Amino acid sequence: MNSKSGIAALILAVIALCLSAVSLGTAHKPADQETGDVQYVMYLGTNDKDTNEPVCSPEEAKVRAAEILVDHFGGYTMQEANGGWEDDGNLYQEYTLVIYLSDTTLDAVHAAGDDMIRAFHQSSVLIQANETTTEFYSGTT
Repeated sequence: MNSKSGIAALILAVIALCLSAVSLGTAHKPADQETGDVQYVMYLGTNDKDTNEPVCSPEEAKVRAAEILVDHFGGYTMQEANGGWEDDGNLYQEYTLVIYLSDTTLDAVHAAGDDMIRAFHQSSVLIQANETTTEFYSGTT
């Protein structure tokens, strides 16, 4: 076998391996699994943007945020967190709500963010968009 035919055989072998890997990866995907889903994570601080004092109690913050989220999305997942940062030698801390949203659009998340910025007197709301795979698992049958 000459070197040209050896290189061609090697290239064909690599292509065959790649095609095999792709077919194996797609052959085992469950029918109820969605691909290309985006999970949006919002970080909502609750200190006033001007005074850096809490806008309301943590309990009231959860109620206000839940009302906005139900109005925009019909539901939500929310966790409590504490954020902190240093600015001009001062340490600031803030009660923060972390909100997880799936099956929505960035425009809808921005609309809810607008309402949160107004309700909590914020300069911004941090939004992350994470590509993920979502599966609604219903158990074994």
